[in-house]
Amino acid sequence: MKFVYMLAALFTAASVAAAQEPERPKETWEIAAAEADRLQGVLELEDWQVFYVDSTLKHDYAQMKLELEKLQTSKVSNPSLYYAVQDKWMERIDATYMRIFSDVQWKAYLKSGAAKAQKARAKRRAEASGQ
Repeated sequence: MKFVYMLAALFTAASVAAAQEPERPKETWEIAAAEADRLQGVLELEDWQVFYVDSTLKHDYAQMKLELEKLQTSKVSNPSLYYAVQDKWMERIDATYMRIFSDVQWKAYLKSGAAKAQKARAKRRAEASGQ
């Protein structure tokens, strides 16, 4: 019985120690893989489509991250410049998706929230050109 209490105390201490570790930020490839998996479930993508989505996201997310880091190291404080970089890469991703997805999948993708994101990007682009 004493052994059971010792094991319980040990597991509790280990789980508390693990819970106190700060969560590391996800790598771009992890984010890309998770998004590809999500889209596969939502859009019922074929294997070749998942491959292209994953490859596109890994490349484009990494490039977007590099551009954002350049802005950050240059100490750019204007948030619209960060949004412009993000919007540029998200537009490229959407253009690639349009080539990869069937018409039915593209419509489902837009309904899953992409249309709202596209409208927000278009609004920011219009505001930036109007300034």
